[in-house]
Amino acid sequence: MDSSAATPINKPIFVVGSPRSGTSILTWCLGQHPNIVPLPESGWMGDLAIDLAIRYQIGAARGDRSVLSAMDIQSDEFFASFGQTINDLILRHRKDLERKRSGASSIRTGRIASPVETQRSESNPKTRWADGTPEYSLHIYGLRKLFPDALFVHLFRDVSAVVRSMLNFHRVAGTHLVANEEEAYRYWLRTVRACLKAERAYGPGVVYRLPYAALVENPEPAMRSLLDFLDVPYTAKCLEPLARRINSSSVPPDFKSDDPATDPAVVEEATRLCTEIGETPRPREPSSAAAEEMQAAFEKQVQHVATVESKYEKAKQIITTLRKENAGRTTSMQ
Repeated sequence: MDSSAATPINKPIFVVGSPRSGTSILTWCLGQHPNIVPLPESGWMGDLAIDLAIRYQIGAARGDRSVLSAMDIQSDEFFASFGQTINDLILRHRKDLERKRSGASSIRTGRIASPVETQRSESNPKTRWADGTPEYSLHIYGLRKLFPDALFVHLFRDVSAVVRSMLNFHRVAGTHLVANEEEAYRYWLRTVRACLKAERAYGPGVVYRLPYAALVENPEPAMRSLLDFLDVPYTAKCLEPLARRINSSSVPPDFKSDDPATDPAVVEEATRLCTEIGETPRPREPSSAAAEEMQAAFEKQVQHVATVESKYEKAKQIITTLRKENAGRTTSMQ
C-alpha cells in the first residue's frame, strides 16, 4: 500500500468517461484524500503527446544529424522524460493551486476555508494528483506514453442520464456542450468506446471501471474498492463531496430528450452498448490485439496532425491560383 510519504510519485490518476458522467465530482472526491491533489480539467496533455510524437518522428528521420539518434534515445524514454517533468511541475506548484482555490472560495463565501478540503500540511505535502478531463478518454494511449505508471478510472454512467445532462449543460455553464440530442448520443458513444478499448488493451491493473450508480447508491464500498485499486488507504473524507451537487446540470423534472430529428439507429446503438456494459464482466487480463489497435489509432492521429497544416497551405495555394486564373479570364473577356 502507498505509505503517503512526502517523496513525489509519478503515478497520476486520470478519471475518464463521457462528459456529464460525474468525472468532476469523482476527481474532487479523490482530492479529499490526504495524498492526492485534484487538478482542474487540463485538456492539453493529450495534444502534447501527439506533438511530441511528431517531433520524435522528425528527429528520428534525421538519422545521424539528430541528437535522438546519436545518443540512442528511444521513444519510451523520450516521452517518459516529459511526463516526469510535468509531474514534478504539478507537484512543485500545488501550493499555488491551493492558494488560488482558497482565495476564490473566500471571495465567494467570505470564509478562508474552501468548501471541500484539498490541502495538506507543508511538512507532509500530497505526492500524487488526479485529473478528471473527459476528453482524455480519447487520449489514453498518449497519456500512457507520458506516464507509463498512470492509472485510469473509467466512470461509466447510463447513456440516457448523460444525454439529459448534456442537453441541459447550458443551465449551469451558460454555453451548450452539444448542438442537439444526436450529437450527445454520438459523444457518449465515442468516449465510452475509447474507454472500453483501453480496458481491453491494458487490463484491470491499469483501467478500473466504476459505475456511476454504484458511486451514488453504495458510495462507501465503491470508494473503498476504487482506493484499493489506486493503492492508497481508505478515508471517509473522499465521500464528503458526494453530499454536494457539484457542476450539476439542474435537469428539470419534466425534461424529455426525444428530438424527432435524432437518428433512431444512433439511439439504439448507444442504448444497446449501455446495456451490454452493464451485463458484461470487465476484462480480466490485457489484450495485445486491443493494445495494437490503440497504437495504430494513435499513429494515425499523429500522421493526420503532422500533415494537416501542409495540406491546408496547399489548399490555400490552389485557391489563390484559381482566383488569379479566374481574374485573368475576366480581364481578357472585357
